[in-house]
Amino acid sequence: MFNCDLHCHSTCSDGLLPAAEVARRAAANGVDMLALTDHDDVDGLAAAREVADAVGMAFVNGVEISIEWERLQIHVLGLAFDVADAPLNAGLAAIRSGRIERARRMSAELALVGVGGAFEGAMRYAANPNLISRAHFGRYLVEAGVCKDLRSVFEAYLVPGRPGYVDHRWATLGDSVRWILDAGGIAAVAHPGRYKLTRSEMRRFLGEFKDLGGQAIEVMSGSHTPEHVAVYGRLAKEYGFLASRGSDFHGPGESYVDLGQLAPLPDGLTPVWEAF
Repeated sequence: MFNCDLHCHSTCSDGLLPAAEVARRAAANGVDMLALTDHDDVDGLAAAREVADAVGMAFVNGVEISIEWERLQIHVLGLAFDVADAPLNAGLAAIRSGRIERARRMSAELALVGVGGAFEGAMRYAANPNLISRAHFGRYLVEAGVCKDLRSVFEAYLVPGRPGYVDHRWATLGDSVRWILDAGGIAAVAHPGRYKLTRSEMRRFLGEFKDLGGQAIEVMSGSHTPEHVAVYGRLAKEYGFLASRGSDFHGPGESYVDLGQLAPLPDGLTPVWEAF
């Protein structure tokens, strides 16, 4: 099996390891091709690529763009794009702006339900303060004993309708796909099994994504169940999408699966890396 891991994170967004360490760990785990896909930021790509080149592992540029579709936050992966593309970088900078103010509002909401010091606690985990995120708040809530693990934090606090969730102005689906395509890249839907969409809503979303030029969908993800893999494998065929595979690794002991440790893509799908 050609072992591609096309979804993972470093301390440039909400991962636990620096970009170079992510690349070294991937190579040690037998990854043949890696994409680092930090949230709304490409600062880690050069360091990861340098390590990949040194150890003989193929590397493609990646990013995970935060978008809003019908009031739901969804993530779109950009793969194999020109990292110097000015409109893409301007769009990512626009998404990043306002995260600290959003974090202060999240902290205030958590204080109302008795969780104090959340802003300062979350900032301790954010190596890149401009990309402070719910994951950083989650780590603080686990540290403070509010919840036992990150999954419990998100179930109880940091999703819509729960204390601590605050809306943010993300990019649109059209924005994200246009930025990626204009930068010469491939746009892929990240971990579709995680979104709270009905069957008809998912089909409507995928139809819009395809009409805008989206080319791929993450079939094999660290957070996908076997049922998810079967469903999104069928949808990839139906919509003519390339199939992507990524662990969504954030750090040791905190991720669904380690780098390079996913099962292969199901038979009958066209891997996205064949288009690189």
